[in-house]
Amino acid sequence: MTWLCATIIVDRELAEPLSDALMETSALSVDVSDADAGTPHERPIFDEPGGAPAPQWSRARLSALFTREIDVCRAVQSAFDRVGVSLDTEYAVDEIEDEDWVRLTRAQFTPQEVAPGLWIVPSWHAPPDPTALNIMLDPGLAFGTGTHPTTRLCLRWLRTRVRAGASVIDFGCGSGILAITAAKLGASHVAGVDIDPQAVAAARENARRNDVDATFVAAADRLPGPAELVVANILAQPLIVLAPLIADLTLPGGATALSGILTTQAAEVRAAFAPWYDFDSDAEEDGWVLLSGTRKPTAMP
Repeated sequence: MTWLCATIIVDRELAEPLSDALMETSALSVDVSDADAGTPHERPIFDEPGGAPAPQWSRARLSALFTREIDVCRAVQSAFDRVGVSLDTEYAVDEIEDEDWVRLTRAQFTPQEVAPGLWIVPSWHAPPDPTALNIMLDPGLAFGTGTHPTTRLCLRWLRTRVRAGASVIDFGCGSGILAITAAKLGASHVAGVDIDPQAVAAARENARRNDVDATFVAAADRLPGPAELVVANILAQPLIVLAPLIADLTLPGGATALSGILTTQAAEVRAAFAPWYDFDSDAEEDGWVLLSGTRKPTAMP
């Protein structure tokens, strides 16, 4: 069996968000390496013992693996759209022979305890703690494996906010991990929204695997009604643009978690949502921040 591999060269600041977006558009795995390796411009990524901190790579090479059924050009374009940048770089798509890529890809994902008693478990693993709250997931179908700090921040926020019978909207649902977790925590009206039909299909399959009742729709379809809790794990610039829509999806007095935000972007995102929200807390991990706010009874003009 052969596979398709898209190789893309990007500036270093795009490497992580674009890798996540490629996973969201059905890449099985994404390898990141120094695009200038073997040239005079190569830079070490780790510090030398006793030396000054080494600089990061100037450019990164992303190698994204896809099955042959995937429209790779469309997937790459969708990934760039998700991070809010133009696809203005050339990239290569090559066929590679089967070297047990499924086994190699699965080896990247192991069960993760993202909060005490809350585990994200790949579908091919048995839960390490059967008595815990286990979310069974198929990584690679869509973004949201529980391994990224932005996802973990949202999962922990949901763990403290969801009460029995609550209504929840997962905006930019990807794999559906946040909506599924909300349903398992006791929410009774759960919906997920995504711009990518493949992500919607993956979320529905993951909900079936977890035996939870959740509705997933494409952003172009009719959106769900306002909810008590809205969680949006996207990126800073799309969040800023979508602020009025996310506010409309939140009931007055309801709570919203905004994630996918670098600490340096938090003030700009908070300002964009200030007409509709009073912010009550932040949470940080590895340079990423989650903003938590309460929807005002009425928006300020």
